[in-house]
Amino acid sequence: MDRSTIRKSQKDDGYKQSVERVSVVGIAGNLCLAAFKFAAGIIGRSSAMLSDAVHSASDIAGGLIVIIGVALSEKQADREHPYGHERLECIASILLAAILLIAGLSMGYRAGQTILTGAYETMETPGLIALIAAAASIAVKESMFWYTMARANKLGSGALRAEAWHHRSDALSSVGSLAGIAGARLGLRVLDPAAGLVICLFILKSAYDIFREAVEKMTDHSGGEELERELRERVIAHEGVRCIDLLRTREFGRKVYVDLEIGMDGSLSLAESHRVAEEIHDELEDGFPQIKHVMVHVNPV
Repeated sequence: MDRSTIRKSQKDDGYKQSVERVSVVGIAGNLCLAAFKFAAGIIGRSSAMLSDAVHSASDIAGGLIVIIGVALSEKQADREHPYGHERLECIASILLAAILLIAGLSMGYRAGQTILTGAYETMETPGLIALIAAAASIAVKESMFWYTMARANKLGSGALRAEAWHHRSDALSSVGSLAGIAGARLGLRVLDPAAGLVICLFILKSAYDIFREAVEKMTDHSGGEELERELRERVIAHEGVRCIDLLRTREFGRKVYVDLEIGMDGSLSLAESHRVAEEIHDELEDGFPQIKHVMVHVNPV
């Protein structure tokens, strides 16, 4: 195993451990919240809080999907998959988007049915504990959103980013529960299902954004203008490089492949040209953690 492969393996192990740590924190938090919400919903006679508890329970499944997806994506390349398994993390993100879609549509359907049938008129007035549970859920889930999103941006993990938005959707759900429960306690019971419809739209928007990002990473979308600009600046500053004839990037899961053609003095020996190309290869792979592999081709000038 060469030095480059060893360095990548060490980085991937650290990535996997970091994602697992964040996901475990999320699962533990959701377990506690779901249990508290179920108890508050039953004791406080709040159907909104019981629905919110189900939503928190779905987050537990989301956390498990992230852990499994990242574990599979970090498997080393093999004969059947010579380019690795990074795209399996995209599949995990798509599954999370599906969970959000189902949760959003289910909440929207129940809220709409409650309004159209006038069922909210016969709903019991919820207790104070349900209101407290909703407020606590907003604070906890919003904190989990910022924590998970910060780690997702640092690690470049689409699955963690999807999980962060799942936390945000639960926080929005709890905002609706808070408004609905407060409104019901004040006699405005229609506010509960009306807030549910608004929350449904937020959840569906999050599901769409997560799905779109995952699909882009699975269809060889470019690494982005900013990354390509930084690569060009780094390469053209390298001694011996006269010009850049071609630079292409494509996303492969959370990683990026780079195809590079550089122009060099045609009178240089093969060994010297190869040395420069190898230096550029190592410099880019070491300097940009999101890069999985760089292919460097030398053209004579």
